[in-house]
Amino acid sequence: ARNLFADTQDHRGYSQHVNALAILTGVTKGEEAVKVMNQTLADTSLIQCTIYFRYYLNQALKASGLGDQFLDNLQIWRDQMALGLTTWAEMPEPSRSDCHAWGASPNIEFYRILLGIDSDAPGFRKIRIAPSLGKLKEVSGTIPHPLGSVTAAYKLDERGEGTARLVLPEGTTGIFIWDGKEIPLKPGEQVISLSLRPEVTKRV
Repeated sequence: ARNLFADTQDHRGYSQHVNALAILTGVTKGEEAVKVMNQTLADTSLIQCTIYFRYYLNQALKASGLGDQFLDNLQIWRDQMALGLTTWAEMPEPSRSDCHAWGASPNIEFYRILLGIDSDAPGFRKIRIAPSLGKLKEVSGTIPHPLGSVTAAYKLDERGEGTARLVLPEGTTGIFIWDGKEIPLKPGEQVISLSLRPEVTKRV
């Protein structure tokens, strides 16, 4: 009835943690996972993830197909910036540590969720690029790779049409996923036309 998984068999406790893990482990998939994720974010009566566990919450957001909401779920980090912090805290105020490695997880997700760059085979021999740009119209970045580096640069107009410039290192292959369509990638630079209309998306 709540579109949520309970923490215990008696259904007395509910948390964002358990529901994020249900998505990440594949206990729930497809449309059900979308409902679970939306409810996990909307239901403030749930035990809320602290900063470190939001790494898994954001991973579940991507896994459920809702990665475009990533930038909308960073308020806890915006609050820290408003406090004048120059490093990330362990948990919301009152925090016992104002310099905590787990708090920096968005630094990873800007590349993995926003730019969509991820490993698709052992040793990163294959590269999967599936961006979740949200409301952004222009964004780019480069990550290190065992054989060089991977670059993704996106530029869209107000109609949601534009280009993706992708660069893969020699010795790798990959796949680009946009709006449900898959396009194979090769080493070197390639430019792909983008559109929110799948039939328009193509290599150029």
